[in-house]
Amino acid sequence: MKKEALTINGKTLQSRFFLGTGRYPNPFVQNEAIKASGAEVLTFALRRVNLEAPMEDSILQHLHGEAFHYLPNTSGASTAEEAIRIARLAKASGLSDWIKIEISASEKTLLPDPIETLKATEVLVSEGFTVLPYTSDDPILCKRLEEAGAHAVMPGAAPIGTGLGILNEYNLGLIVEDAKVPIIVDAGLGTASDVTRAMELGVDGILMNTPVAKAKDPVKMAMSMRLAIEAGELAYEAGRMAKKPYASASSPTSY
Repeated sequence: MKKEALTINGKTLQSRFFLGTGRYPNPFVQNEAIKASGAEVLTFALRRVNLEAPMEDSILQHLHGEAFHYLPNTSGASTAEEAIRIARLAKASGLSDWIKIEISASEKTLLPDPIETLKATEVLVSEGFTVLPYTSDDPILCKRLEEAGAHAVMPGAAPIGTGLGILNEYNLGLIVEDAKVPIIVDAGLGTASDVTRAMELGVDGILMNTPVAKAKDPVKMAMSMRLAIEAGELAYEAGRMAKKPYASASSPTSY
């Protein structure tokens, strides 16, 4: 089954790779990695941006004039109220009306707070934001976020920055099967094979930062992740062979 183009709230994207802009060794490497990734959507923490002059900020000034779509996030927020306030400030600054809701309940695990995330989603959707909440891989919660009006839902494969890969393929498969909005895996992936497997499960896109920025060669890793997304998407569309308990010859043994 061929996937439809990735469209979020009326915006069609050619790339299914959403890339973070933090933690690179320097701006040159950051820019080269972004180019190699082919990403159209870039994400960054709003708490690290000067909202009084966003395009002069150290994070964004190196990207000024490029045709990117910005997805700021509310990293650092611990309540719905904090996340909502940050999102409103970003919109008022003219930076973006797209927002990635990220509300962490624990500094140790940085796992998203499900109740506060749902609250913030409901409010920001009602205010006209394009809302992409980062959440856990709970199929019920992902459905509730969709029902609350989220324009895409972004379950984590594992805790942020761990690189552990997909810890629960079963849950992720259920989320994809039941979704009527795009599902983008956000957090926990570590390398190209993790990305390919996620795409083979039928997700619509991948968001990451640390696996690229902290690779020994971020530019090569960005290219690797881009190709992994393409390979996984093609494999999903092609449909893998059925698994069998016993061998079967690829050539006939009799005529």
